[in-house]
Amino acid sequence: KPRFTAITATNPIWLIKTRLQLDARSRGEKRLGAFECVRKVYQTDGLRGFYRSMSASYAGISETVIHFVIYESIKQKLLECKTASMMENDEESVKEASDFVGMMLAAATSKTCATTIAYPHEVVRTRLREEGTKYRSFFQTLSLVVQEEGYGSLYRGLTTHLVRRIPNTAIMMATYELVVYLLNG
Repeated sequence: KPRFTAITATNPIWLIKTRLQLDARSRGEKRLGAFECVRKVYQTDGLRGFYRSMSASYAGISETVIHFVIYESIKQKLLECKTASMMENDEESVKEASDFVGMMLAAATSKTCATTIAYPHEVVRTRLREEGTKYRSFFQTLSLVVQEEGYGSLYRGLTTHLVRRIPNTAIMMATYELVVYLLNG
């Protein structure tokens, strides 16, 4: 529920950001400013215009769900392996640096899988945010992109997206696990 609220509250900001990025004017012409862009969206589509692409953003929640399901599964397997190895050696369970490296690898793996599965929503969302386009809704855009450009177009930009997201997620999840470990004493 908090993710839905955040998406709903911030969608207008992301829409304006994307429109400004896509603003391709001829040389010498003044670039569109943020306030001009807001005014133009409002004049063209009213308040509803600021919420274009929200359906694709909601679809992006699936990426987070997939990521956590895979991450928790890998983490559980890592813990089971460690527990089995400790039982063989009659050792006590203590977190080591290698455990956090394992968590980073689990996070990187799960994020790679989740992002790859859910990435088409990113392409659809960007298309929906374009000004004055033929794209109207999530499924209509998804279908039209595949029809006109093929399935591969749904993964355009994936590598760059992964390069940005995977290290961030790996570090964030390892930090989270470390903080939880430290707080539990």
